[in-house]
Amino acid sequence: MVTRRRALALGSAAILLFSAALYAQQTPAPRKLSNAEKKEIQTVLKIVADAGSGAQPATNDLSLAWTGHDLLKAQGNKTYVPFSVAIDPAKVAGGKMTFYWRVVSKDAPPVAAPVADAKDAKKADKNAPPPPPQYAYEDLNTISIDAAAAGAPMRVSRSFTVPPGNYELIVVAKEPTPEKPKKGEPAPKVSLITQKVEVPDFWTGELTTSSVIVAERIEPLPAQLNQQQQGERPYALGTMEIFPAPSTKFTKKSELSTFLLIYNAKTDSSNKPDVTVEYNFYAKQAAGEKFFNKTNPQNLNAATLPPQFDFAQGHQLQSGQAVPLASFPEGDYRLEITIVDKLDSNKKLTREINFSVAGS
Repeated sequence: MVTRRRALALGSAAILLFSAALYAQQTPAPRKLSNAEKKEIQTVLKIVADAGSGAQPATNDLSLAWTGHDLLKAQGNKTYVPFSVAIDPAKVAGGKMTFYWRVVSKDAPPVAAPVADAKDAKKADKNAPPPPPQYAYEDLNTISIDAAAAGAPMRVSRSFTVPPGNYELIVVAKEPTPEKPKKGEPAPKVSLITQKVEVPDFWTGELTTSSVIVAERIEPLPAQLNQQQQGERPYALGTMEIFPAPSTKFTKKSELSTFLLIYNAKTDSSNKPDVTVEYNFYAKQAAGEKFFNKTNPQNLNAATLPPQFDFAQGHQLQSGQAVPLASFPEGDYRLEITIVDKLDSNKKLTREINFSVAGS
């Protein structure tokens, strides 16, 4: 039995993996497509165009589903956005899948055609094709289907990096088109979904945080991934990799693991912050919320951080908890995370996660 107003000093573990290699994230540049992929992308672009114009309704033959995204500070005044989707691997024939994603800014005005003077207009080729449209980001991969995932959804994670703003993400998953289609053979299965993504500005200098990532697990990496590996595993941050939880519905046998990065904290003369992070749990009841419990506060300062920790070196301030849920009665909860910057007049901000606990 848990004493409601005693800190969970036992049974919670801080996830503090400070790493000199953990810099602001950046999506790797799209790689060079293979010849087969160059042909495949033309088919995908037509699918997207037809769906956008209404010429062909979007289909979802592969049960493609959005599972979530996160927001982290990136280099160059941009934001890094890893995202995940799920498909039904049993519906994909041939063991491979074409995966395409496009990010379209909803804030940018349409690109105006260049104005030519009369002399140039005479020389212009009226039959010249229009310039290709410019998107905030687009890429295409060929992905191997995980046979071990048969009977369960297969998750695919990718990322993009964009300036702050409002965007629409278009995701297409399809069976590859055969090089020599056989007569009467069914058309490759196709799924297309869209998702609105609002991207914040982490570069204002004001105290803020990344998304609170709810993790299924967090594993150390022996070394940073190369560019191709990073593109395929976008939740690898420096020398650790986060595996996002598929949902916030847990059993009493589970742990609630959270991870976040704290941005723009003030520093002292040795370039160290002085930040406190508190984790408070509230039970949702018919009459309203009721305080349930809390973990011991985390103090992130010169006395607790590694001596080599230095924002100027690209290090990032992390916080997290791994809390066993065995002592939580079944029901719905809210975790409130409060960050206090003691060097900035005790400036405070909060983040929250809603979750549920079931018996099994």
